[in-house]
Amino acid sequence: MPDSAVAALDWPAQIYDVLRAFEVRQVAHVPDAGHARLIRLCEADRAMRTVSLTTEEEGIALLTGAHLGGQRGVLLMQSSGVGNTINMLSLVKHCRVPFLTIVTMRGEWGEFNPWQVPMGQATRASLQAQDIVVYDVTEAAAVKDTVEAAAKLAFNSVQQVAVTISQRVLGSKSFKD
Repeated sequence: MPDSAVAALDWPAQIYDVLRAFEVRQVAHVPDAGHARLIRLCEADRAMRTVSLTTEEEGIALLTGAHLGGQRGVLLMQSSGVGNTINMLSLVKHCRVPFLTIVTMRGEWGEFNPWQVPMGQATRASLQAQDIVVYDVTEAAAVKDTVEAAAKLAFNSVQQVAVTISQRVLGSKSFKD
């Protein structure tokens, strides 16, 4: 396997490297298997504060406060949590808060759980309805460049940006997992 292919397999470490490069200090998340390795990397970093949330919209308030305090943050969530954030997304939009979220997708390629399908299919449209820029990643090799482009747009241009990571990258789950 070429070195670039091996590196692409560890896309959580690549995201972590991008977050470090952009001096992200606050990492808000609802525990999620898709983000598990990235969360562990962030928890091990003394320069980052990870906050486990009870619901995703809390992360928007937390990141708004981080911004007001001079820190950058990221919200890690699963596509099923996007629906929980819709009302709170108006906060980052109207207050011009740079916002970066990384969304692991469910309800698409290879999904086993019918309850995940509706929000998985509506994630992109829901975010766009709130004027969030959405970048989709369907191949592991594109994760780093996509997250880096999203971070540049969010933090340098005071925009609200979501990166969705497809189940093609994550791998599909089963009831046995």
